[in-house]
Amino acid sequence: MAGKRGRPSKAAEQADTKQLLIDAAVALIKKYGADSITVRNVCDESGLSIGTFYHHFQNKDDLLMHFIREASFDSFVLQTPHSDIAGRVCELYMHLIDRYLSLGEDFMKSFYTTGNTALSAYMGQTDGKFAEGTVMARCERELCDAQELGCLKKEADAHTLSMDICTIVKGCVFEWALDDGNMEIETALRRIIAAYFAGIKAADAVT
Repeated sequence: MAGKRGRPSKAAEQADTKQLLIDAAVALIKKYGADSITVRNVCDESGLSIGTFYHHFQNKDDLLMHFIREASFDSFVLQTPHSDIAGRVCELYMHLIDRYLSLGEDFMKSFYTTGNTALSAYMGQTDGKFAEGTVMARCERELCDAQELGCLKKEADAHTLSMDICTIVKGCVFEWALDDGNMEIETALRRIIAAYFAGIKAADAVT
């Protein structure tokens, strides 16, 4: 039996308006950078009301966080074995980088700025812990698993390692942006992280 025709459901309409706001934010970031995002600018770009904006997002930072937290990193299935912990960590972070790249080089260059408070909040920590579902929290868990499997030195501090790796990733992204997108970001990331792990892998770990 054919489905009923008529107006879209309320849920569908809400999904459509949310996507319009997200698309407007992407367009603004590409043209003017993440610093250009304000509630008013996004509403003007999308043609939607401020009331509609606040129905979907708490504020502009909540909107910007959408691009980072869209998917929980807890759910990703990694293919690289724990014995290659450097490669496994790179695979994990490339999920995040590929997400940005899928939105275009202009978006990525404009999103990774010191003025993007949402990005700073996501890649930070609260009371010495990373937020659940973030790439840093998943990275720390992977490092702990590698230690349990004897692939990483037991005395290594997994939390500190995860912070260091996040810093390396951010550095690679910023360097990529400075090089106008010409740098092979995955190649550089794998090389630097492999060098970082060289001194902290368990002596008898098999690669």
